[in-house]
Amino acid sequence: MQMGMVGLGKMGANMSERLVKAGHEVVAFDLSAEARNAVAARGAGTADSLDALVGKLGAPRVVWVMVPAGDPTNSTISALGDLLSEGDVIVDGGNSNYKESPGIAASLAAKGVGFVDAGTSGGVWGLTEGYCLMVGGTPESVKLCEPIFLALAPEGGYAHVGPVGAGHFVKMVHNGIEYGIMQAYAEGFEIMSKADEFNLDLHEIASIWRYGSVVRSWLLELTERALAPGAGFENIAGYVVDSGEGRWTAIEAIDRAVPAPVIATSLFQRFASRDEDSFSNKLLAALRNQFGGHAVRSEK
Repeated sequence: MQMGMVGLGKMGANMSERLVKAGHEVVAFDLSAEARNAVAARGAGTADSLDALVGKLGAPRVVWVMVPAGDPTNSTISALGDLLSEGDVIVDGGNSNYKESPGIAASLAAKGVGFVDAGTSGGVWGLTEGYCLMVGGTPESVKLCEPIFLALAPEGGYAHVGPVGAGHFVKMVHNGIEYGIMQAYAEGFEIMSKADEFNLDLHEIASIWRYGSVVRSWLLELTERALAPGAGFENIAGYVVDSGEGRWTAIEAIDRAVPAPVIATSLFQRFASRDEDSFSNKLLAALRNQFGGHAVRSEK
């Protein structure tokens, strides 16, 4: 089928290529001419504006928005809503807050335009491995877009999980779980890195754990790649950002009175990674000195 793709970063560009390879016609737009040219070289059509993109699509139109969450996504959807017609559908594939989805859908519905929130997981490997898709929306809107979903996802990797908002909600929790799994791997490998008496080969251990171990996973495969000789691990700073979904998951746990200590702690560990001169750690050292006379280290 024919569809539009707005946003040609690593995800949007690779998704466009995967769709083209599956036999779909993609018309792509990005503010960057370089990005448009790159995706054109992979077989997609291009447009130099949202207006031009909509004009190149036949009704009913499906336009996938794959730009950063927040205002970039919301303003793009608003602009498309003014350009599209009754029966068309907008898909938001970014990491948007699920709470915004019902309002966006209602605004578009007043114009006869459908809205689908598609939680998308797969990262830079999605081009070859496929994208797990957690989709929310009306049955009618989802059915119109389903050929695209089936082409993007590996077999068994797509589901219509519920009404508008459900897709982003499930993806949010998915990313919260991801925080916890990655934190556990990071802590375990750090413990082993401190066992100097064994001179452990952490890359080898990550490699063998991928086969038969109960902790094997795709994230462990990525751990093995990160620790491989020559991969540059020693040059990486221990500063870990968060893109929002872990925070939202922790807040949902609080609001719904669900104990989620692993997810919450993994989020707080990311905060701690950014503070090179932690006030709380300095105060802890000072208190130990006050009550027990324990030594403190002076700043360099």
